[in-house]
Amino acid sequence: MPTPDKTAFHVVVAPDKFKGSLTASEVAHTVAEHFREGFHRALSAGAEARGLETTGWAVVSTPLPVADGGEGTVEAAVRSAGFGTVTVRVTGPTGEPVQATYARDGDTVIVEMAQASGLDRLPGGVRAPLTATTRGTGELVRHALAAGARDVVLAVGGSASTDGGAGILAALGGRLLDAAGNDLPDGGAALLDLDRVDLSGLDPLVRRTWWTLAADVDNPLLGTRGAAAVFGPQKGASAADVELLDRALTRFADALADATGTDAREEPGAGAAGGVGFLALGLLGARRRPGVEVVLDLAGWEHRTQGASLVVTGEGSFDEQSLGGKTPVGVAAAAARIPAPVVVVSGRRTLSEERWRAAGFADARALTDLEPDPAVCVRDARRLLAELAGQLGAEHGARVAQTWTSEGPGA
Repeated sequence: MPTPDKTAFHVVVAPDKFKGSLTASEVAHTVAEHFREGFHRALSAGAEARGLETTGWAVVSTPLPVADGGEGTVEAAVRSAGFGTVTVRVTGPTGEPVQATYARDGDTVIVEMAQASGLDRLPGGVRAPLTATTRGTGELVRHALAAGARDVVLAVGGSASTDGGAGILAALGGRLLDAAGNDLPDGGAALLDLDRVDLSGLDPLVRRTWWTLAADVDNPLLGTRGAAAVFGPQKGASAADVELLDRALTRFADALADATGTDAREEPGAGAAGGVGFLALGLLGARRRPGVEVVLDLAGWEHRTQGASLVVTGEGSFDEQSLGGKTPVGVAAAAARIPAPVVVVSGRRTLSEERWRAAGFADARALTDLEPDPAVCVRDARRLLAELAGQLGAEHGARVAQTWTSEGPGA
């Protein structure tokens, strides 16, 4: 019986989390395992039907969990890039202490804002649009600097606050003073009483550090596309709150510009994470990069995807927001350099086939293709994802088998 030449089909699985059901690592490993199994079964069946053997054929599946700069970025750095973790007790978004973790590899750290100052850290889930603070994120940063970090990535998705990064500034040694010289309380609303910013006590290590702002949005700090107007309602802000916060952020922008001689309020990304982008760009001198791009670079994408035949990416909901720079789009852009076709797997999919094909995807599958009830999809996500991945692998295995002749694969 003829035996095909030794070769391989390499699938790279680089998804984000399915929020509420599976972590990015769980998605990546589930898809990688069951794709490989489905591929092998279909390949063997197809070869046997044609009198061929599959000895020497390999299916390589590389799980590479990623994130877009929001929740899960630290985990992605640990799972895909070999970072270690450091856990610190810091100030939560409404002042209560929380345990927060950052990722570290040598002098490079990833500080995920959601860990210390995220919506998921709000006690009881109660939103605090006027008083939530970024102080805990600043405490994480200061801990990392004291421990030797000199290359800091600020991953800023999922924040609970709209304070322009004032809490971070205070944690790093800056002071926000009212007209009487008193320190302001935490929170965005308090910035209405800001008279001046005092940077004399700023940690000197800030100026000796390379900063990256991992943010996908390009919003400015203020106005109708600004931090308060666009993202404030997601954090519980009413229309009146939005107006107040925008005025407060204007005061902060004026005072910080006076203190630094640099005004970043109009810079793309200044409005990210309730205005943390403004502080990062204006005070820290950060460069802004898409979060998924940062994670892929740290994970060694170019090396680990060499010779890839297919890339599978995904996230919980594949929708219009996905096309605005979320994980699937970032992975697809990176895959175009291999080049390899990209398939999206998701919990649900609201994009039309015309839309996702126009965005450069070869295929899109969702758990709701197998189970129409969203509640069941969340509850049984791992089982359904395994079935979906097995089907996908079987289809590709059958296609490969169809290319074989008695002289070998693809002959």
